[in-house]
Amino acid sequence: MSTQETNQSVANNDLDYVFHSWSVQNQLKPMAFKTGKGCYLEDFEGKQYLDFSSQLVNTNIGHQHPKVVAAIMEQAQLLATIAPAHANKTRALAAKKILEIAPKGFKKVFFTNAGADAVENAIRMARLYTGRRKVLSTYRSYHGNTGTAINATGEARRFNNEYAQDHIHFFGPYLYRSEFWSSTETEECQRALHHLRRIIECENPASIACIILESLPGSAGIMVPPAGYMQGVRQLCDEFGIMLILDEVMVGFGRTGKWLTLEHYEGVTPDLITFAKGVNSGYVPAGGVIISEKISDYFDDKIFPGGLTYSGHPLAMAAIVATIDAMREEGMVENAARLGAEVLNPGLKALAAKHRVVGEVRGLGLFWAIELVSDSEKKTKFTAADMNKVKQLCMEKGLVPFIAENRIHVAPPLIVTEAEVQKALAIYDEVLSVFA
Repeated sequence: MSTQETNQSVANNDLDYVFHSWSVQNQLKPMAFKTGKGCYLEDFEGKQYLDFSSQLVNTNIGHQHPKVVAAIMEQAQLLATIAPAHANKTRALAAKKILEIAPKGFKKVFFTNAGADAVENAIRMARLYTGRRKVLSTYRSYHGNTGTAINATGEARRFNNEYAQDHIHFFGPYLYRSEFWSSTETEECQRALHHLRRIIECENPASIACIILESLPGSAGIMVPPAGYMQGVRQLCDEFGIMLILDEVMVGFGRTGKWLTLEHYEGVTPDLITFAKGVNSGYVPAGGVIISEKISDYFDDKIFPGGLTYSGHPLAMAAIVATIDAMREEGMVENAARLGAEVLNPGLKALAAKHRVVGEVRGLGLFWAIELVSDSEKKTKFTAADMNKVKQLCMEKGLVPFIAENRIHVAPPLIVTEAEVQKALAIYDEVLSVFA
């Protein structure tokens, strides 16, 4: 490659040849990054940026982690690829390490290429196991961009992609913008569960295969469920014979200060768990379904009608093994829990108290949302133009933000230091001061 590359020349080449997702193509202005290390990215002109997006909330171990890069290289030299029908030593080890993280009662892992096809296959398993068709999910959710996953999605990206059948949506709890006229977390929990019960009853419980929920809704707003809500959903599933799928694609593998976010909800064990992203920080695409014993055993004498050419790809599996090992050795999950509770939580709440445009901050571990409003009493959302300005100002100050609707999602790599968190908080403070 030419040594004369600039940010603009790389961006121009990208725009000339690459069709981008979720975009109007002639309105794109992509950033160009050359490399990264830890919590930082570097562009082609040497400027460094603190990455507080973890890209799409996936680079949990940071950029260019040497142990994971080395594991991928070692695996590539030994066996770069193999068909999934063959026994794969690294795939078995990756599955074993994932099952050690899962709750008791889970038996096997089905590997996919990403989170969306993990959701596809989890829903397929639930439908086959129950002999039912309907899938329930919340309006404020995102589960992926493949056929069934996008229909399970509750937000606007679903609208032009609704081809799959038998999907029903319901409102989950979100006290700040309650659909249930609630004034307390307790009211929101009780009313949201009553709403879900009525949806189940009105849709014929005997026709419902599964309820799929993000363990903590991510792209739709990082809305922490009120105490008792997840337990209530589990009880409804048990009452009506419905499978519970918890989607850990964005929030699994340390993001919220637990190995899996479902660990925050005492006594809640799903029937299927989907994962991707943080399992190997996206170094090589991978996802999967963690399967409970009862569903795994069901397919012992029945065919499972699904598969992928790259299921359990050796390079991805090597990255999973190395990522989980590195996370354990370096205490990344513990770091996320400590910094989230002791630094990020109080820091963001201080910003909310200082800036009138902050309607609410909420989150767990190293996964938080700053919800921006132009009118705090009416809770009027920041416009797209305002959010574009927020993003531009953050980038100018050397921070890569995650912007979603009227929110800044705060999601640094789990290796982040207290000093880096304080640096990001100072940048958010400067940016929000512009809108005073």
